[in-house]
Amino acid sequence: MKKTKRTPAVLLLEDGSIFEGSAIGKIGIRGGEICFNTGMTGYQEIYTDPSYYGQIIVNTTSHIGNYGVLDEEQESTNPKISALVVNNFSDYFSRNKADHDLQQYLDATGIVGITDIDTRKLVRHIRSKGAMNAIISSEVLDINELKRMLREVPSMAGLELSSLVSTEKEYFVGKETSSKKVAVLDLGIKTSILKNLTERDCYCKVFPAKTTFEEMEKWNPDGYFISNGPGDPGAMEYAVKTVQNVIQADRPLFGICLGHQILARANGISTYKMHHGHRGLNHPVKNLVSGKSEMTSQNHGFSVNIDEASRSEKVKVTHINLNDNTVAGIRMTRKRAFSVQYHPESSPGPHDSQYLFDNFMELMENKEL
Repeated sequence: MKKTKRTPAVLLLEDGSIFEGSAIGKIGIRGGEICFNTGMTGYQEIYTDPSYYGQIIVNTTSHIGNYGVLDEEQESTNPKISALVVNNFSDYFSRNKADHDLQQYLDATGIVGITDIDTRKLVRHIRSKGAMNAIISSEVLDINELKRMLREVPSMAGLELSSLVSTEKEYFVGKETSSKKVAVLDLGIKTSILKNLTERDCYCKVFPAKTTFEEMEKWNPDGYFISNGPGDPGAMEYAVKTVQNVIQADRPLFGICLGHQILARANGISTYKMHHGHRGLNHPVKNLVSGKSEMTSQNHGFSVNIDEASRSEKVKVTHINLNDNTVAGIRMTRKRAFSVQYHPESSPGPHDSQYLFDNFMELMENKEL
């Protein structure tokens, strides 16, 4: 097959590193924090995950686009990434059930990208130097002008983004006749998380990020779910206050990813920005309660302070990331609340951790975890 002739593009990193390649997606200019995902499948789910809002994603697997795009695999209404970096971009796909090719999809949704660069070299650089801002351009190729534009891109540290991706108004998911009602605080929730709840006979009411506990409690839910999402948990006192009120009322609570960090901060445990974060489908985690290990799907650039969590009388560390011994899960000692740093909904990713949704169901049945 004849390869598509592409427009030149450039990737400029905050430290001055330059990568020249070819444009994919929409012709334009986009900036954001650059990070990499090691998953070999699930690129569409990654691009539509609201947790990636404001970030430039580097796919480490060499071929992207080869199985097209399927509308039902969206994790939100449209891609939330700022821009995209790949090694080898496929103009053709071989999956019969796919609805579109990836180029059409990226162009139609306004995603700027670059291909034909050495992503292995780029990822090694990020792993060494740490997460940093970057800019991709297929319009302006003058490096000095791009450096000026890059200086205007805000740092992810201290950035509150959940309110920008959260629902603007309440909505329901599931059957009204379900056995359990779950109030969902939407900090940037993925569709597959809601599916995991409704498949367990939950009727979910999804609330905007800045909804108070008092407003959610009016619905009289059986439990509360605090979702994943983008940005710095240290800039989200509104969510911390809501979770503190849920805890004070002793309602069953389950948090994932950003929701995990918010639960920690609600218990006086700090969070910090990681060197380059965890993003991929292959992160080993040990469950310290059962003694078993699981392969997990992860996507986060902030983490819970393990020293403070280990000393806390309010929480117990229940899961540890086996790659670097960071906190992967906590449970409150005197309240019905727990959380994990990773993504048990497994979309994309392994299914090892879906038992956590069952644990939440048991918690709403007043059973001990």
